[in-house]
Amino acid sequence: MSGTHAIGVDLGGTKILAGVVTREGEVLRRHERATPSTQEELFAELDAAVEELLTGEVAALGFGVPGPVDQRTGRIYEAVNTPIADTDFRGRMHARFQVPVGLDNDANAAAIGEWKAGAARGRDDVVMLTLGTGVGGGVIIGGRPFRGSTGAGVELGHVVIVHDGRPCQGHCTGRGHLEAYVTGVAASAAAKEAFGPAADAHRLVRLANEGDATARAILADIGRHLGSGMGSFANIFEPQLIVIGGGFGVAAWEWVMPAAEEIMLREALRPMRDEVKVARAELGTAAGLIGAAFVAFEALDAA
Repeated sequence: MSGTHAIGVDLGGTKILAGVVTREGEVLRRHERATPSTQEELFAELDAAVEELLTGEVAALGFGVPGPVDQRTGRIYEAVNTPIADTDFRGRMHARFQVPVGLDNDANAAAIGEWKAGAARGRDDVVMLTLGTGVGGGVIIGGRPFRGSTGAGVELGHVVIVHDGRPCQGHCTGRGHLEAYVTGVAASAAAKEAFGPAADAHRLVRLANEGDATARAILADIGRHLGSGMGSFANIFEPQLIVIGGGFGVAAWEWVMPAAEEIMLREALRPMRDEVKVARAELGTAAGLIGAAFVAFEALDAA
């Protein structure tokens, strides 16, 4: 294989981000497309995103997808926020492009990106939460990504923080999950209730930035729910660092995180609460595609 770079593709609930990435984590070129509403259209858009960037320098493809992944078979189970269900994703992409293909959950990929090239560089034990359309989770333990027995684990957004609480999003049938309380979708719902049907998460953050007390109170409440999850993850994984990313997480950081850290420290036991630090993701919207590229390099090296 003559190529030295990989294409990483981050599939989100609203957009597809793809980029050509070096082994050092540098993004050389990138491309963005909207996420469509059907599986057939989705694969067409993913193909188009790869084709836009594919050259002889590309040796492998990596995909971060918002759903549980079976690493043994390359299949994706039903995704919560995108139109994918029980699909041999890795096999399909390998047959289409004839290069090694890596596949991981999108939040795992973002965590790998931040660990390899972002806020968690040099750390061996890391939890990352991505707050966007949904809540993704990624965990690094002992300097290795943790994926569970089949690769479908680390769905941290679906940890229950309120028994029999709010219905979860998308195809998820659960209630009281972290995802129901701390996403951009949850923020938009709260904004509409407080400010009218035209309001959304973007306006909520803007109002908070402008000094609106109601907007700031809503975001602080989101932060308290986030802190409940973070405290539990600190107790379970004993990470050195919890990284918060995702479009909503980064945009609302100033108003969400003080309350989140306060509750996290209340809920975490010692020595966990003494050791854990919290950091904002450094790679921005590129975290997922950079991490997906490192998943591609993993597949390439194993080929």
